Amino acid sequence: MNTQPSTSSRLQRLDGSPVRVLVVDDESNLTELLSMALRYEGWEVRTAATGAAAVRAAREFQPDAVALDMMLPDFDGLEVLRRMRGDNAGVPVLFLTAKDAVEDRVAGLTAGGDDYVTKPFSLEEVVARLRALMRRTAIVADESSSVLVVGDLTMDEDSHEVTRGGEQVQLTATEFELLRYLMRNPKRVLSKAQILDRVWNYDFGGQANVVELYISYLRKKIDAGREPMIHTMRGVGYVLKPAS
Repeated sequence: MNTQPSTSSRLQRLDGSPVRVLVVDDESNLTELLSMALRYEGWEVRTAATGAAAVRAAREFQPDAVALDMMLPDFDGLEVLRRMRGDNAGVPVLFLTAKDAVEDRVAGLTAGGDDYVTKPFSLEEVVARLRALMRRTAIVADESSSVLVVGDLTMDEDSHEVTRGGEQVQLTATEFELLRYLMRNPKRVLSKAQILDRVWNYDFGGQANVVELYISYLRKKIDAGREPMIHTMRGVGYVLKPAS
């Protein structure tokens, strides 16, 4: 396998942190090589050598993508996929399969896997396919890009243009900053205190209802007549999630 990583633009989470990839294979040499290539991309990597360890790691690590071997010592990749998707329905999975196991590739895609590569593979191919899968999930972005995308909601940070489902949304400056903070932290619950500190840059001294007020403004513009993306977690805060 080629050990030279790709040189294309790096990805990061929308909050600026490294993307997370879980590598599952019982061949330690392969996981070491693949982990090295992925870390060279600037990504955070966790590995697992069994199905049970993979399911635990996925629950704790919350990866943005998974490279998953079909054949594991305890149970197969299809069962790992089923259990992982029970906790995180949207995580993209790239199956690693034996070259002659056509039935494994078909079974993996039929069961909900997103893509596959056959062994032996080049590290560049795995990196490229994982990057493509993560771009599709709309929770990562090229670090050089000014466009944020969560589901069908798009924000251009340079032009300040916002669209949902292709329709333009007009926002005030404060509404824009609030939405930007939510979009940079998709699927993450943000407290009123965090929002006040980030959007208004100081503590309102108990005036947290300003957050509720601006969330209501955003909902009228973003969610009106559509499936909601902005959700209230009572007693905790707010979260932006792609419409299912």
